[in-house]
Amino acid sequence: MDFQSQKLYSPKYNKKRLNQEQVRLLERSFSANKKLEPELKLQLANQLGVPPRQVAIWYQNKRARWKTQSLELDYNTLQVKLENALSEKRRLEKDVKYLQEELRKAQETMFAMKNNQRANHHHHQQQQDQPLNYFVSCNSTGSSEEGGSSSFHEDHEVLQIDELYACLIGGDRSTWS
Repeated sequence: MDFQSQKLYSPKYNKKRLNQEQVRLLERSFSANKKLEPELKLQLANQLGVPPRQVAIWYQNKRARWKTQSLELDYNTLQVKLENALSEKRRLEKDVKYLQEELRKAQETMFAMKNNQRANHHHHQQQQDQPLNYFVSCNSTGSSEEGGSSSFHEDHEVLQIDELYACLIGGDRSTWS
């Protein structure tokens, strides 16, 4: 036997190419079972009219392609999830910056309000601690017809608020109780 004849009859080269119908049958079988059991291998080989080894090799190649496709799908899915997570992270970081700025403004406002309250309280406390003294005299030097008026500088008498009020409305301080 020459080399060409040996090649045609050798089990290594005796493999036939599968037709579309055979491939469809193998695909359906693979969809149902990813692993090829020995009895399934023999059953498929008989149905297809090919050696069991060819069925085994087809399954092996198909499983390798399927795993690669699964990995690609998983990778693509993870890539989309990563992009979504990064987008969400950027949105949340933006929200955090906005909220930090709002918090800073609120803290500044609160600080200013507390300072104003302290200043007002301190000022009010000073007013309560030290009576308001006005240098006003209720002594009248004459009526307006005589050319006189109430003097704010003649006696420099120190009056409290209620006394000042009585003086201004013309009442007598001694009648206040």
